[in-house]
Amino acid sequence: MQCALVYDFDGTLAKGNCAEHGLMPALDLSDKAEFWPEVHRKNHERDGDEILTYLGELALRAREVGKQTELSPERLQLHGESIPLFPGVEGWFDAVNRFASDQGIALSHYIVSSGLEEMIRGTPVAKYFKKIFGCRYHYDEEAGFAKWPAVAIDYTTKTQYLFRINKGIENSWDNKKVNEYIEPQDRPFPFDRMIYFGDGDTDIPAMKMVKAQGGCSIAVFDGEKWNEGKTQEKIEKLISEDRASYVVSGDYSVGSQLDVTVRGILRLYARRCR
Repeated sequence: MQCALVYDFDGTLAKGNCAEHGLMPALDLSDKAEFWPEVHRKNHERDGDEILTYLGELALRAREVGKQTELSPERLQLHGESIPLFPGVEGWFDAVNRFASDQGIALSHYIVSSGLEEMIRGTPVAKYFKKIFGCRYHYDEEAGFAKWPAVAIDYTTKTQYLFRINKGIENSWDNKKVNEYIEPQDRPFPFDRMIYFGDGDTDIPAMKMVKAQGGCSIAVFDGEKWNEGKTQEKIEKLISEDRASYVVSGDYSVGSQLDVTVRGILRLYARRCR
């Protein structure tokens, strides 16, 4: 039996927004409290897409300060090395794969994130993912500079990528295949054998869809921020609006609440297939 574990990245496997670590300081954007409100203001002013706006603002800033190479795949992967992961993440994949194997389950791990794909590829856990779906740039082939966004993943497009995973499509371009009808039982990763991990507003449609289709969605929060009213309000909203199956602290260590919850879900999936 095959199961898919699908993760958001920023705030789910890693602390904060990945662009804030390494990349933004390199672009002299040291005050994130100014950058994100400015992105939101310009997006509202232009009636645009927020993810495209933030990708555009990073590229504009790189040009303004003469550091276009900071957005090259090589530099983004280097910046990705500095992203702080939640406790236990680096050992999580081997441990949960072993547990799943004992239950007769073959796990595949995926990322579907509004973060920068190349930065995620620079983290020490990138090797564990069957596919990383994240935001990417088109590049000037001669100069190597970022020209414009190639892929921008927001809260609604995340559901599209869940269907790509569900049907075994590991690219962002094949729209014909993703729209082809395949009997649910013939799909490589049925939704009722999928677990989605997310932390915020951009994950809500994906969490709701997986849950509605018989799978499980897990809302992850930063344990160090539990006492902040904003964190508690977000979790309360996810529960009250029936978005999340479970709510857990972002600790992936063996024996943690998250670990025990996922092991329980995998046992449930195995029992269903007997």
